[in-house]
Amino acid sequence: MRMWSPKSRWAGVRASVVATKPGNAGGAKGRREVGSVTDRPTDEALAAVPERATQAGEVRARWAWAEPAAWTERMLTALENGVKGGVWFSLIDKVYAERTLRAAFTRVEANAGAAGVDGESVAQFARHLDAHVAALSQELRAGTYRPQAVRRVWIPKAGKHELRPLGIPTVRDRVVQGAMRSVLEPLFERDFAAQSYGFRPGRGCKDALRRVDALWQAGYTWVVDADLKGYFDTIPHDALMARVRTKVADGRVLALVEAYLHQHVLDGLREWTPETGTPQGAVLSPLLSNVYLDPLDQRMVQSGVQMVRYADDFVCLCRTREDAEAALAQVRAWTAEAGLTLHPEKTRIVDAAAAAPGFDFLGYHFSGGRKWPRAKSLAKLKDTVRELTRRTNGQSLEALVAALNPKLRGWWAYFQHSLRFTFTRLDQWIRQRLRSILRRRAKRHGLCRGRENAEWPNRFFAELGLYSLAAAHAHACQLSALRRRH
Repeated sequence: MRMWSPKSRWAGVRASVVATKPGNAGGAKGRREVGSVTDRPTDEALAAVPERATQAGEVRARWAWAEPAAWTERMLTALENGVKGGVWFSLIDKVYAERTLRAAFTRVEANAGAAGVDGESVAQFARHLDAHVAALSQELRAGTYRPQAVRRVWIPKAGKHELRPLGIPTVRDRVVQGAMRSVLEPLFERDFAAQSYGFRPGRGCKDALRRVDALWQAGYTWVVDADLKGYFDTIPHDALMARVRTKVADGRVLALVEAYLHQHVLDGLREWTPETGTPQGAVLSPLLSNVYLDPLDQRMVQSGVQMVRYADDFVCLCRTREDAEAALAQVRAWTAEAGLTLHPEKTRIVDAAAAAPGFDFLGYHFSGGRKWPRAKSLAKLKDTVRELTRRTNGQSLEALVAALNPKLRGWWAYFQHSLRFTFTRLDQWIRQRLRSILRRRAKRHGLCRGRENAEWPNRFFAELGLYSLAAAHAHACQLSALRRRH
């Protein structure tokens, strides 16, 4: 199964782009080949751009996700063709451009989120947007901008009674980081390996799961189920910055990245400066995490190992146990070199063709040639349903069904490829929750029994409009059968 990657569209096509200042042919310090593009390229630079790449709209269409406020079509053409050495200079002016900052705020506003240490909410920032954007642009231009501390909060881990840390930067810092990401992401995205799916434009969990499924069906049933211990908190700063410098030579942009890595963290009344890692919750963290793991992706590609990675969660699929052991040895060697640690208990080799134990990946459990939601995914859905269907809930049954349906539809959309019994059991459990509410309202005590099942049969809930996971699965199977016939 071949996956699209930006690199594959122009592999082997390289050209240097020469930047000059208007009215200064060749530049004050002589001719310099850099990763920046001006509105007046030299004849040599124009000659280096293939005719096909210069046709209006083609380049932009291939990079439709790239922020137009930061990336002009001329810059994208240079990105496709390649700049000498692959390193880009003169990027800070794209970051502090007010149009880039405004576009970044639009994304921050869409994501909402809580206020940082300064207490300023997204809505408050929006009320004085023009003034805030102008001030940020001026500070970035003058080099006086300094990020504020990150507010740390603790949120529940999915399916566990544990908490994990989440960093919340101030809104102004999220805007600047968003502008930074808009400028930096295409530089790295161009060469990222195809088997990486997390936090990348046009890719997601479902694409990664489809790839795993395709490899599994093709006979790659021996799986290296790897787990990086505390990845986001343990990325070495110096090594990460060295990787960023392979694409970026603008000192002011590099200084901003370093400033974000060394942001103070405020946890209640305690404040400290992290020596490793990228704060989870920061806008730049997903990109930086991919930048650091890309060399592992590339090593696996070169060695012919079929790896599928989503952020720090990855599996290597092999045809034999010997291949899997060799792949795990490579992963161990690379993580040791990179200053990372594989979790000794969670990293293992499994035969996914066997009935047990199988492996978990992106919410699914794979075992014996089949897949279904892993235990944590089921527990998370049930916790959501329990919260909505407490027996003391005073809402009407119609209101309860209206609240449940969006949750069930969303869960179905992701887990629709599971075994049928998953949906029938969940439907039964949800209906019993609703029957318990009705039983309590009827002043009855104890557990639901046959009387309640007869009094409020499955048809009763169907007529109320309760979303049925089993019915959705049956309908999807019918559509799939019809497509195969035609």
